[in-house]
This record gives sequence, C-alpha cells and structure tokens, in this order.
Amino acid sequence: MLYNLGKFLSFVLLKLFFGLSVSGKGSVPDSGGFILATNHASNIDPLVIGVASPQPLHFMAKAELFGNPFFAAVLRAVNAFPVKRGTGDIQAIREAIRRVRSGGGLLIFPEGGRSSDGSIGRGHEGIGFLAEKLNVPIVPAYIEGTAHVLPKGSSRLRPGRVSVRFGKKILFERRMPYQAVADKIMDEIRQLSCGSN
Repeated sequence: MLYNLGKFLSFVLLKLFFGLSVSGKGSVPDSGGFILATNHASNIDPLVIGVASPQPLHFMAKAELFGNPFFAAVLRAVNAFPVKRGTGDIQAIREAIRRVRSGGGLLIFPEGGRSSDGSIGRGHEGIGFLAEKLNVPIVPAYIEGTAHVLPKGSSRLRPGRVSVRFGKKILFERRMPYQAVADKIMDEIRQLSCGSN
C-alpha cells in the first residue's frame, strides 16, 4: 500500500519538476523474479528507477539508514532491506536471493557506489554471482539526468530533466565467469546511454 502510494506521488513530482520520461518498459517481466541492473550517479536513482519500473522493486540500502526506527519502517515498506557495506554481508545476499526466488524484482547498481562525475564505471562481480545463482532475466537500464539534478556530495536539487531507458532482457549461460557477466551488463548499460536499446 505505502509502496504504491509513494510510487504515485513520486511519479507526479518527478513528472512535474523533472519531466520524467521512460522508454522500454516492456522489457521488464510481467511476472517472476528478475534483476534490474542500472548505472548509479545520484542518491535519487533508487526513487527514479522505482517509479519508472512497471513492477515493484526490492533493493539493498546501507544498514546505517535503518538506525532510526521510523525511517527503518518506511524503508521496509518500500521493499528496502539493510546491507552492511564493505563486509561481504552474507545475510543481505541471502535476503536478496530469497526475494527474487519469491518472484520479486531486485534492483542492483553493479558499480557498487555512485559515480563522482556521472560516467559509467566497471561493474563488480557480485552481480555475476547473483546472475549465476538465480538464473533469472537481467534487465539493463540507464538513468539519465540525475547526476545533474542531485550530484554526488550535494544536498540541493537542481532544475533538469530525468529519463530512464530499459534495455532488452539478458539471459546468461551457466558457468560464465562472474566478472564477464558484470562486464557484459555494463556494456549493455553503456549502449543504452548512447540511446540504443
């Protein structure tokens, strides 16, 4: 309930103030688990991609954000779950796997952290591990404009336009090296950044 209400209100705000446009939504599966992999340049990326996706998304949020009970309740209501960054949090990985196997969509930022200048970096092999473990479709996506609207290190929103492009689903063969999977996904995201899908 809170997820859908938040998504609707966020859509209205993003459309009114940032002209949000979305293309390729048909690539997101109608049912069953999947991984949505996208670039990451701003703190508002989870909000933007959550609004753009036609299916609900689950995502990891740094454990420190769950310190406040009220904020933690809000995060859980919008399908977030905690991860201890930099520790190889096995519990968070198990929770991610559980949610996808239950038919959920898992939002992953393969680069791990936000880009400092909006450029697309190298993906970490963690997404390769999840792709191998789960054997579900990977949907690449590219978020454009958020690096300008709310740059890394800034707390003030700027005027600008935001868009999301979803690419075609990818299914990987089993036993591919994890880093090769990550590299392929990032290549697809880079193609989307050039307007190709």
